[in-house]
Amino acid sequence: MQVTVADQSVEAQAGMSCGELLKEALSGKKFKKSVAALCGDTVLDLSAILPETCTELVPVYEDTPEGLDIIRHSAAHIMAEAVKRLFPSAKVTIGPAIENGFYYDFDFERPFTPEDLESIEAEMHKIVSADQSFTCQLMSKADAKALFDGMGETYKGEIMDDLGGEEFSVYTQGDFVDLCRGPHIPSTRYLKAFKLTSNAGAYWRGDEKNKMLQRIYGVAFSSEKELKAHLRMLEEAKRRDHRRLGPQLDLFSFQERGGAGMVYWHPKGALLRTILEDFVNREMLRRDYDIVRTPQILKRELWEASGHYQNYRENMYFTEIDGQPYGVKPMNCVAHMLIYNTHLRSYRDLPKRYFELGVVHRHEKSGVLHGLLRVRQFTQDDAHIICRPDQLQDEIKGVMEWIQDLMGLFGFEYSMEISTRPEKSIGSDEDWERATNALKDSMDSMGLPYEINEGDGAFYGPKIDVKLRDCLGREWQCSTIQVDFTLPERFDMVYIGEDGERHRPVMVHRAIMGSVERFIGILTEHYAGAFPTWLAPVQARILTVTDAQRDFAEKAKKILKARGVRVEADLRNEKLGYKVREAQLEKVPYILVIGDKEVESEGVNVRLRGENLGLKSLDEAVTMVQADCLEPFKRGGMSYSFSSCSGPV
Repeated sequence: MQVTVADQSVEAQAGMSCGELLKEALSGKKFKKSVAALCGDTVLDLSAILPETCTELVPVYEDTPEGLDIIRHSAAHIMAEAVKRLFPSAKVTIGPAIENGFYYDFDFERPFTPEDLESIEAEMHKIVSADQSFTCQLMSKADAKALFDGMGETYKGEIMDDLGGEEFSVYTQGDFVDLCRGPHIPSTRYLKAFKLTSNAGAYWRGDEKNKMLQRIYGVAFSSEKELKAHLRMLEEAKRRDHRRLGPQLDLFSFQERGGAGMVYWHPKGALLRTILEDFVNREMLRRDYDIVRTPQILKRELWEASGHYQNYRENMYFTEIDGQPYGVKPMNCVAHMLIYNTHLRSYRDLPKRYFELGVVHRHEKSGVLHGLLRVRQFTQDDAHIICRPDQLQDEIKGVMEWIQDLMGLFGFEYSMEISTRPEKSIGSDEDWERATNALKDSMDSMGLPYEINEGDGAFYGPKIDVKLRDCLGREWQCSTIQVDFTLPERFDMVYIGEDGERHRPVMVHRAIMGSVERFIGILTEHYAGAFPTWLAPVQARILTVTDAQRDFAEKAKKILKARGVRVEADLRNEKLGYKVREAQLEKVPYILVIGDKEVESEGVNVRLRGENLGLKSLDEAVTMVQADCLEPFKRGGMSYSFSSCSGPV
């Protein structure tokens, strides 16, 4: 039969493999870059026989997202073969491809060491050089179970039971056999660029009640050039890791004695977040939000009424007071609805915009806690806009404009997606459709691009999620806008309309930074700890050359502080080079050096982020700091001035 391959019509013979057909249609160079073939929606091994119903075959190249996924999944199999060669008693479980790489979980009696990873990687290179073919065989469930049970690989039988079905594909490369749906690269030599990066413990099936397994992570790319670029990025990410910079800059710490997932903010870190929170509070007032404060715990019956207890209780903490069950709030929406219901509202009163820097608690498993990025107690810049349905689109646009302003202020690029109704949810189909259409229409009217993320909305409504990209190109989900017709119904929220009748409002849940802790973690890594001057907890540090300048340094500190500069003075009898280096390591933006010449002229020698700007008067130094504070706001298109350097006003 005739099959279209890469825009060419090729005659396919009976029993011909996908690889043979591609070889006829493609140049040698292109064929060597093909790792699989696509027939309709099905990705096939190159060794697979062409289906009789296939009329078009599309090559899957190694440098495409689909091709890289196949390479990375195959790398997991090659790693598992290497582990079994070196550690025969290890049992294999699962080994998927993940973003940029792969992992495989092993049941082994001890954690793998860094030396083990070096040996495993060396063995993988031997397997790659051996050019072992990946071959696929379909087996009945009974035969496949007998095969793996005979090998002592008991986890495979459990996987088959979970998957269901009576036929399974089994892949072999060399002496290694694995249960897998495929597809895979034609042979091990197609794995050209890889590196094992780390290992960690992981519970079987992600359930802490199950056995702890040993997980090995690796990365894989289609070329050495891409691999080296990625490894350089990983090294840079390690240098910027907020978990290292936080203690180095004396911003925060974690105290296991006090409990995992809780942040201890040190004076400089607490000042940094106070500056950020003060800016957000002022911005909320400027945008006509009302600031509120609500309790940390609410009666469980409220969480039952909202649906959180039924849909979210595994993430909540509960306690009991006077025999009455309470829930520690994981969100602020319920409390804000109670505030709304304290008065009967008119259509003229709407919208109501309640804002709270609300402390919330969520029960995260210890295995997923990650510095400031994943904690159990955090503060949300949370707001709930209660409005008439005819006001909804304008309110969504207003939130989007605030998100655009914040991203512009910090120089973040970002993308957006609309997440639709999940399987576990509340509310009518009609309300979900109205809410989803409101989000789409608002984005469309603003000309903003977005993707659809099916089935990942909140349990009470669809949402827009904004994913920012930091200077290393990593994506972080922060801002969210959620439209909710359901909770106003459950809490009997009403307003009196122009017709004198009672009507149901709609509620927009929104967060701009998301979690303050998480956002500061992202900023710390984005700036590598060198925060912009307006946000830096210490904006300037005065350094003396000798004790002879102490009196003028104290005077200069008082003058700068009175003008609003957050300034410290290092008057220690240490070498100037040592004090400069220490200030640089602490990422202080302005270093102000005072020697005899500076005392005589009543000025300071200014260094900004390592650049020597020369002798300046104290007035000039203050003006420079203030102008530097304002620069990000001008660049981001925001209009601000400073009465002092404590923050924008």
